Amino acid sequence: MGAPTLQEFQSQVSELLLRHRSLLDVVTKFSQSNASVNRAVSKSITECGCIALNARNQGFSAEMPLDQANRQSKSHMEGELCEQCREIIRNEMGKNLFYMSAMCNLLDISLEDVVAREADKCSTLGWFNLT
Repeated sequence: MGAPTLQEFQSQVSELLLRHRSLLDVVTKFSQSNASVNRAVSKSITECGCIALNARNQGFSAEMPLDQANRQSKSHMEGELCEQCREIIRNEMGKNLFYMSAMCNLLDISLEDVVAREADKCSTLGWFNLT
């Protein structure tokens, strides 16, 4: 059995969400779950040590061609997530996706549509999408 579609997942979330039906509850749980993702990533650096950060200025300039800027950009991350950290982060991301889906349900927005529109925007705007 494969992974559910975004629509199937969103429907499942709608059926399961009992306690936090208020939009305010969902918005704050979404924010809290996002912070938990960030905390789990931070702990993989500070407690486990499976990954490390070595952050420096990316060295971009306005005159730099985009392909050069892309080749030059770095994640600042060294190492790889261990299986334990990967599992913890994956679980936290799952909770975050759950509450994003719940917010979509309450606002009558299709998560599938959100992803499709963002993918279209990325395809159309390319490099300039996030600038």
